[in-house]
Amino acid sequence: MSAKSLENLLKINKDGGLGAVIEKARALGELTETLSRALPGDLADGVVAVNVRDERRLVVLARSSAWASRLRFEQDAVLEAAKTAGINVDGVSVRVARVDYNNPG
Repeated sequence: MSAKSLENLLKINKDGGLGAVIEKARALGELTETLSRALPGDLADGVVAVNVRDERRLVVLARSSAWASRLRFEQDAVLEAAKTAGINVDGVSVRVARVDYNNPG
């Protein structure tokens, strides 16, 4: 594949494609960092990723079922942190991330 072909593949454009996927991943990463900075340190440690879905609902992925339970219990704090960080949502859903941190590949 030529460098020009690769550049076109990665280009962000209105038609979507790989560039749009990369941009969405970047935006979700920034959203996760924003929420993590707004949460107290002990809660932020359990957050893997966040997204906003279904008409202003914050979806939080937790490191484990124990973290998910804690984040659900503290969902008012999570919602307040999101609002403080400028993330305008009305509700929170917490899910467990199915990631093996010892074997990320």
